[in-house]
Amino acid sequence: MGVTGPIRVVVAKPGLDGHDRGAKVIARALRDAGMEVIYTGLHQTPEQIVDTAIQEDADAIGLSILSGAHNTLFAKVIELLNEREAEDIKVFGGGIIPEDDIAPLKQLGVAELFTPGATTTEIVTWVNANVRQPAQA
Repeated sequence: MGVTGPIRVVVAKPGLDGHDRGAKVIARALRDAGMEVIYTGLHQTPEQIVDTAIQEDADAIGLSILSGAHNTLFAKVIELLNEREAEDIKVFGGGIIPEDDIAPLKQLGVAELFTPGATTTEIVTWVNANVRQPAQA
């Protein structure tokens, strides 16, 4: 009983960060690759993002964070997904994330992080290869 249809991704800009060009570029690249994309717009709370992902039956959440609040915002989104028993929604993201913060964020449950210089092709390829895939044993 596998899920059919296009991969559904919520692309979100949490917090006070007001720069959304990168998020819009990624949203368009995912859409152009055949995915259904729900872009939430600027200044979303983690609660709004998780609510949207659950309501839209999303397969993944892509967070774009340039504000430096990545540790707090990713943690809160993961916590809320766990509380809502929606751990099957993969969380990935990108933005200005120091190298030293990447491993702890992945340990927290962030599936992948893309830093400046990542191409839209890399991101689309990763989503296609990793979203809706069974966990490796």
